[in-house]
Amino acid sequence: MLSESSSFLKGVMLGSIFCALITMLGHVRIGHGSRMHQHEHHHLQAPNKEDILKISEDERMELSKSFRVYCIILVKPKDVSLWAAVRETWTKHCDKAEFFSSENVKVFESINMETDDMWLMMRKAYKYAFDKYRDQYNWFFLARPTTFAIIENLKYFLLKKDPSQPFYLGHTIKSGDLEYVSVEGGIVLSIESMKRLNSLLGIPEKCPEQGGMIWKISEDKQLAVCLKYAGVFAENAEDSEGKDVFNTKSVGLFIKEAMTNHPNLVVEGCCSDMAVTFNGLTPNQMHVMMYGVYRLRAFGHIFHDALVFLPPNGSDND
Repeated sequence: MLSESSSFLKGVMLGSIFCALITMLGHVRIGHGSRMHQHEHHHLQAPNKEDILKISEDERMELSKSFRVYCIILVKPKDVSLWAAVRETWTKHCDKAEFFSSENVKVFESINMETDDMWLMMRKAYKYAFDKYRDQYNWFFLARPTTFAIIENLKYFLLKKDPSQPFYLGHTIKSGDLEYVSVEGGIVLSIESMKRLNSLLGIPEKCPEQGGMIWKISEDKQLAVCLKYAGVFAENAEDSEGKDVFNTKSVGLFIKEAMTNHPNLVVEGCCSDMAVTFNGLTPNQMHVMMYGVYRLRAFGHIFHDALVFLPPNGSDND
């Protein structure tokens, strides 16, 4: 009886040691890319309005036409009400927007990824977009159906960024040694980053279809792991005051937090005036945001924006 008990304890100990080793290997695999490149985290800011005013009228018009954003929205059948709201609201302001679904859905037009694994959906959507549109668009914006995006503010933020450089930006989060852009706030890739990502999608050692060896990591973390191998690193997007412009929460939640933490500075303590995204919205909140951002106007007040981004040809946007 004693020998059986001793054997059992030995088995438990050996099993524990084995699990610990596998866990360590899993972490080494995820963080391996960090040894390949030494990169300091960047905070990217929107251009200064005074600098825009120095640009000639002809150059401004050329800039407004040259910025072309392709929008990728990852959806599942259970998101059908959000899907409808996103289609009817902010995606009309993308130069082109397409929905990528986990399965064929008859209600709305979408591209069937034939998987409900979010990382596989993301990989396939990026590959599809690059293969089909690499010569037509220079910026690629990916979002969930709970996200509301102000595409004109995104274009303004990108105004002085060169898409031939490897940009990967949004709302950054640090997880151990890995810094990644949260998909909840939306992810922006330049065409150069898309090229580099596409070159790695067929190399399982650098960009595996499955996440960790034991635990599955989220799709936005997995994307960061792949991009790290390509020398592309997450960068946080901020306005000229250092406020985040890609937000992982809704406006309502930000205001509620500001009222608690900064009761005398609710507006100033809430959000950037040049915010690009908010997340966690219901379909009704999407339409309210659309009203507040694009339709509500103060009579007699004239906006003196130095640059105007024209809607895509044939668009029925607001």
